[in-house]
Amino acid sequence: MHIVIMGCGRVGAALAQTLEQQGHTVAVVDQDPTAFRRLGSGFGGRRVTGVGFDQDTLREAGIEEAGAFAAVSSGDNSNIIAARVAREMFGIENVAARIYDPRRAEVYQRLGIPTVATVRWTADQMLRRLLPSGAEPLWRDPSGGVQLAEVHTSTEWIGHKVSRLQEETGVRVAFLTRLGEAILPTSQTVLQEGDLVHVMMRTDEIEKVEAAFAAGPEEGGH
Repeated sequence: MHIVIMGCGRVGAALAQTLEQQGHTVAVVDQDPTAFRRLGSGFGGRRVTGVGFDQDTLREAGIEEAGAFAAVSSGDNSNIIAARVAREMFGIENVAARIYDPRRAEVYQRLGIPTVATVRWTADQMLRRLLPSGAEPLWRDPSGGVQLAEVHTSTEWIGHKVSRLQEETGVRVAFLTRLGEAILPTSQTVLQEGDLVHVMMRTDEIEKVEAAFAAGPEEGGH
């Protein structure tokens, strides 16, 4: 996958290096050409000097063939504007914006832009939003037979109850992360856009569970 990153501070540079090591192609955009020094001489991706929400700059960075976009500059407003341009002008689905003011997170989430507040930032959180497919293990029991994992959930499940998700996939939903906060679901909890679903499941059933979460609800079910 090709991924565009706006901002070449410590976060952007670390993200770019990690993604490149995972085999993705990466372009980094920054207004300050000296910022690219953080990438090191071994970085093989594109370095684009410019404003990250400028459409021509984004095109130079390869946004039109990108599968994901991360806005991790030092400015909240710049990050959210760039994230919205990537999603609304170029149709990028996997978009994430780093923010410094956690009070703004809910507003941004309602605009459909997943955010990562700096106080809670980890590379894993940002990577999870850019590369959402599959299951990300969070805990395993000592025998390795059972694990807690965040599983990528198809948008087809939005509007359906957590209880139906459990019945059709055979897992136990441990908790949801909604707008940056963990919530314990009840039998009446309905999945909303942006929810991250954390489940307990047998390790040998991961592929089956991933497939069921990705496929959406069965037709005719309740």
